[in-house]
Amino acid sequence: MKRFTKPLTFLLSLGLLTITAACGSASTPSTSSASPSVATTASAAASATPSADALKTITHALGTTQIKGTPKRIVTLEWTYTEDVLALGLQPVGSADNKGYQSWVNVKPVLDASVIDVGTRQEPNLETITGLKPDLIITSALRSSKNYDALSKIAPTIVFNSYPAEGKGNQYEEMETTFKTIADIVGKQTEADKVLADLNKSYSDAKAKLAAVKKDGAAFALTQAFSNQNNAELRMFVDNSMAVQILERIGLKNVFKSNKFELYGYSTASVEALPAVQDATFIYIVQDTDNVFEKQLKDNAVWKGLHFVKNNNMIKLPGNTWPFGGPLSAKVFAELTANAFAK
Repeated sequence: MKRFTKPLTFLLSLGLLTITAACGSASTPSTSSASPSVATTASAAASATPSADALKTITHALGTTQIKGTPKRIVTLEWTYTEDVLALGLQPVGSADNKGYQSWVNVKPVLDASVIDVGTRQEPNLETITGLKPDLIITSALRSSKNYDALSKIAPTIVFNSYPAEGKGNQYEEMETTFKTIADIVGKQTEADKVLADLNKSYSDAKAKLAAVKKDGAAFALTQAFSNQNNAELRMFVDNSMAVQILERIGLKNVFKSNKFELYGYSTASVEALPAVQDATFIYIVQDTDNVFEKQLKDNAVWKGLHFVKNNNMIKLPGNTWPFGGPLSAKVFAELTANAFAK
């Protein structure tokens, strides 16, 4: 696993206003996490809409970036940041893997047909991005180890890390602070506050719905499952994951634990990991065309013997349920789960 140097520190003059928001650094995310700082000139900070000459200095995962004025032409190279921009009432001029986003990230507002696809998240097309003349590029530490310098030559580029190191917070906290930081950069703080308030209301509504069917406090284990060389592979989500943090905010309790820190928020497991959580409600996300529980595990003795299988204490969420992402995905995930419990 590659490591990057910690974000650069810098001195602010007395005329600067400093705002901090959490963000880590990594390539295949490193174990270090840091908080980026966003420094804005005092005259710009006093105005609801920064002037064209206002200068913000952002210290982020891979260095320090200066942004002049309020970005209008934004390119997003990770689905979460595409979602964040849409949630703020904006459309990027370009984003990575539009087809994948539209397939997996089931939220509204949707990505407009006019948004240019700039290639894959792993290897975006630099020529296409250059042609869009962006004034801001948003990318992830996970993807940007090889192309950060090249991207920075095209436009101011900021880098976020969705995977905080052990002891540095969880993925949900990182999601919120990333969203607020992007909102600050593009002058949409009021819109961000409304989005997060609406999200918190959806948690309260979901919690009430669970309480109405006496499921508040219910124990659960959550997996995203798929075939791997014709074997059933399970991503079992742990406490630091975005998904578990969402479900615990609506009053449920995760019972699956790993014996080590899981940077990505899940353990890769097989059916042999399930007896330890067999008394909980089993929540699973699978594609209808790749339902390992109806195929590979249908006649598996361990699977058939589990309490939640025998008692039909299982909840299937749609295959395009996205247990990662930003605040819009979080709202959808909470609502889908609460509705499934209430059936």
